This record gives sequence, structure tokens and C-alpha cells, in this order.
Amino acid sequence: MDHFARLGLPAALDLEPASLDRAYFALQRQWHPDRFVAKPAAERAKASAEAAALNDAYRTLKDPLSRAVYFAELKGVELPGDGKTIDDPELLMEAMDAREELHDAASPEAIDALAAKARTDMNASLEGLGGLFLAGDKPAIRKALLRLRYLDKFAEEARARRMNIERSNA
Repeated sequence: MDHFARLGLPAALDLEPASLDRAYFALQRQWHPDRFVAKPAAERAKASAEAAALNDAYRTLKDPLSRAVYFAELKGVELPGDGKTIDDPELLMEAMDAREELHDAASPEAIDALAAKARTDMNASLEGLGGLFLAGDKPAIRKALLRLRYLDKFAEEARARRMNIERSNA
């Protein structure tokens, strides 16, 4: 069963966060292992498995990037796994240039500006995904998701760089 079906939601790139929360919490109450303490072992095991599957579905669908990647996989878009080489020279150059800028950034403000640009790019790319899915353009979806993964990772690197600079300045 896919994550959308598990939560009783339509398979869609855009989900209303409140609807996702309501579906998750209602099902989590139903399957929470604490409700099955006095039940036979088979029922306890099923409740535990259902609760774990619900947690996984919720975690995946709650994050827009994770949801987009999951939705793409459901639609048959093949993405390289973590640690795989990206075969897009344009994206590789963008990543190298951005990382060089991040490395050269000497102040928290400079790092914040780079992180803000990455967040803006992420939001714009996420908004553009819907049209790519409607068009069924798997190569463009793949390219957009690879760039989104890079931007997400870059934002994490920027947070780490900012913390390191703040520590060294303290």
C-alpha cells in the first residue's frame, strides 16, 4: 500500500498540511501500540507494524521534497540513490560554484544570503513541479528533483557553515 492510500489521501504533489495531520493523527490513535497492550501477540505485532508504517508515510508526505520524490517514484521517474554520481554537468557546475561561494563566505550574513537564495530557488522549483507532472515530462521531473535535492543539501551545508563561523567567533 502506498503512503497516500495508507493515510486515505489522494495521491497528489500538493497536500493540505492540515488534512495530512488529521488523517495521520486519526489513524495513529487507532493503531497506537499502547491500545493493544492487553491484546494477543499477533494483534500487538500488527498494531506495531501499522503504527510504524503510518509514521513512515507521515514523515515522507509531510516534507515537500520527500513527498515530491516519493510521488515521482510512484509515477515511474527513476532517480539515482544517495551517493550516486549526478550526470547533469550544468547542475554539477552550479553545485561547485555555490559550494565555492559558501566556502568563501566569511560572515553569518553572507551565509544567510546564500541560504536564502537556495530556499527561494527551492520554492520556485517545487512550484514548477506540478506542471512537469501534468505534462508527464519524466526527464524534466528527474532533473528538477535532482536540483531540489542539491538545494536542500546546500541549505544544510549553509546551516553547518554558519554554526562553525559563529562558534569560531565566540
